[in-house]
Amino acid sequence: MSLVDPLDADHDSETKKLSEFFNETLGFCPNSVLTMQHRPAISKAFISLNMAVMANEGRVSSALKRMMAWVSSNATGCRYCQAHAIRAAERYGADQVQLDNIWEYRTHEAFSEAERAALDFALAASQVPNTMNQKIKKQLYKHWNEGEIVEMLGVISLFGFLNRWNDTMATNLEDGAIESGKQYLEKYGWEKGKHV
Repeated sequence: MSLVDPLDADHDSETKKLSEFFNETLGFCPNSVLTMQHRPAISKAFISLNMAVMANEGRVSSALKRMMAWVSSNATGCRYCQAHAIRAAERYGADQVQLDNIWEYRTHEAFSEAERAALDFALAASQVPNTMNQKIKKQLYKHWNEGEIVEMLGVISLFGFLNRWNDTMATNLEDGAIESGKQYLEKYGWEKGKHV
């Protein structure tokens, strides 16, 4: 059972307008955003931050950002965000083989060295305590520039907020997210858990 119930999508007109962004990303407005509407300033600020972080400013693709979000959410254990991230990765054109083998990114041939560096960064920076180190930094700088690294850390940090929010709220998973979680993540032990 969720800590706080989501409000109706029509509760705050400004949030409703901004949340149209998620119709492209996920195909629905997330219950997390509908819960944030209890304080519309939070829902609006969150959506604006999400849009800024997920914008494409360089070579970090939309699909890679969403795969980083999945790795980050997997590191923290948030099943809600794992399902959302893998769904968004699929919707933003992640390669089917990558989606089917996301957890084997370090060894699977479908992932480039640049993608591996980004995903290792997501894993290290999402752990508590943080395990970022010089080896990961060196690999990042082989493939990415500073602006792109800032973009990546934006994704990791955004999902740090979302992982805390949704795991604490026990936010109810939407049907589309459940579908994607089952399709891509169940073989890794994913389940809805408290997000029912």
